[in-house]
Amino acid sequence: MSGAGRPLTHWRHRLAERGVDRQLWLLVPALVFVIALFLYPFFYGLTLSFQPTKGGPFSDYARFFSDSYERGTIWITLRIALPAALLNVLAAVPIAYRMRGRFRGKRLVTTLLVVPITLGTVLTAQGLLNFLGPTGWFNRILLASNLVDEPVRLTHNYWGVFFSLVITGFPFAFLLVLSYLSGIDPTLERAAATLGADWRRRFTRITLPLLMPGLATTFCLTFVLAFSVFPSAVLVGNPAGETRVISLAAYQAAYEQYDYPYASAIAMIMGFVELVIIAVVLAARSRFYTGSTGGKG
Repeated sequence: MSGAGRPLTHWRHRLAERGVDRQLWLLVPALVFVIALFLYPFFYGLTLSFQPTKGGPFSDYARFFSDSYERGTIWITLRIALPAALLNVLAAVPIAYRMRGRFRGKRLVTTLLVVPITLGTVLTAQGLLNFLGPTGWFNRILLASNLVDEPVRLTHNYWGVFFSLVITGFPFAFLLVLSYLSGIDPTLERAAATLGADWRRRFTRITLPLLMPGLATTFCLTFVLAFSVFPSAVLVGNPAGETRVISLAAYQAAYEQYDYPYASAIAMIMGFVELVIIAVVLAARSRFYTGSTGGKG
């Protein structure tokens, strides 16, 4: 062995003794990615939020909570995001439960259910305007059928944003629930069936309890996706009124008022609210279910 190779071999043995395998170096690119695109922006924004243009380090936080117009964006966003996330999860469960089995055309149906992922929020908003807008197909049918005297207002308000979040968020909820259901051992239900349990009892007594941890995680992910709503609130909502969400307030502070410390403070508040909701959901999951999530094997 050459003299240059001995120190390298020595360090490899030293690292191996400490439990550092060469394969762990494969994590370095991912670690760099997380630091560069998540940790650095987060801590930069956090420190910037304590450097307001006027006042002390917490003045921008006090400014936000003292202004009812700004403070109200938290409730507006929660009022949109929570129902949308809950509906996506509730709608995904029965569909994913049925899709778990084998039947003809399963791939086609699955593809149709996840197609909205490829559309994006802008194209989804445009489709909603064409279908549910004042001159859209839906209102044309209602007016032609004499069911209403004037167009039903389903866009440029709360409902436009809500429908957009349901359309774009359902595929994620469906795929997540389907993956959790696929991990539950099907022999458990078969054993219950041999004991005389119908499908309702099998679902409520076996499948649903095993699925609850996955549903909690799915709700958290879909809630975070819905809580960060921005394009839909502008395109199919009322950004100056009932759909002025907190992300829009942060955008206006940064790119209209050019007050980056205040925008960072709003972003930190936004993240804190998300963490509170996630913590409540995960705490409830731990309280009501403490078993394993099941699985094949």
